[in-house]
Amino acid sequence: MNDLDYKLTLRCLFETWQSMQTLGETLTEKEWKTQTACPGWSVQDNFSHILGTERMLGGLGGPEHKATNLEHVKNPIGEMNEHQVDARRHLTGAQVLEEFKEVAALRKTFLESAPENYFTAESNTPIGKAPMAVFLSIRAMDSWVHLQDIRRAIGKPGDQDSLCAELSVDRLCRTLPMVVGKRAKSPEGSVSVVKITGPVKRELVIAVNDGRAALVDNGKVAPLVEIEMDSNTFVQLATGRATGEALGKNLKIVGDIAQGKRVVDSLNMMI
Repeated sequence: MNDLDYKLTLRCLFETWQSMQTLGETLTEKEWKTQTACPGWSVQDNFSHILGTERMLGGLGGPEHKATNLEHVKNPIGEMNEHQVDARRHLTGAQVLEEFKEVAALRKTFLESAPENYFTAESNTPIGKAPMAVFLSIRAMDSWVHLQDIRRAIGKPGDQDSLCAELSVDRLCRTLPMVVGKRAKSPEGSVSVVKITGPVKRELVIAVNDGRAALVDNGKVAPLVEIEMDSNTFVQLATGRATGEALGKNLKIVGDIAQGKRVVDSLNMMI
């Protein structure tokens, strides 16, 4: 999916926010307080994170509250997120949902009316300077990934084959050359194949030549290893929600098993 196609990105973002709202309407207070795979975060905290970030991006202000428990925080961005989340922990899930709806509506109105040059202008993003359209693609992925965190925690799957699922898997797939080459240290001249079987289907071939790993159309040599998994497993591994050991039953590795496990264990590329 093209990062610069901001209209399609906005559709992904808005559909995901709407799905979060619709799901939120069905949750009991016990479900709101259910812990997710995000360390220290409940279902409610995931909603608080998304709405808090959008408040900040929209210049809507944020809480002055500072979280005191930062045991699971790894970096300054994580600390900023934790302040937003902790400021809302005394609220009910229904109260957080109402704020989420309000913020999502304000952001949707703004983004729908913004001129094209707003989306092409450079902005500071988690991956460095890039057009706002790219930043919004990252926001869409972040929203969808947290929606999946919520759904897994409460056992209510959905949105696994949505447009935003496609966008998110494609963004995460971009890290595969770095994973295969730099992190898993695949040998020179080798080819690795990653097959994602669905609901989002992808097949990626990564070759290492002259010390660099890159996506190629077809490997010129037989693969050193082929790794097969469904897209839900891939997302959990690539976002650090679970380990290869924990999800081993969902993985099929053919060829160099040890190298395949190194690739799988190196998939987490989230900060």
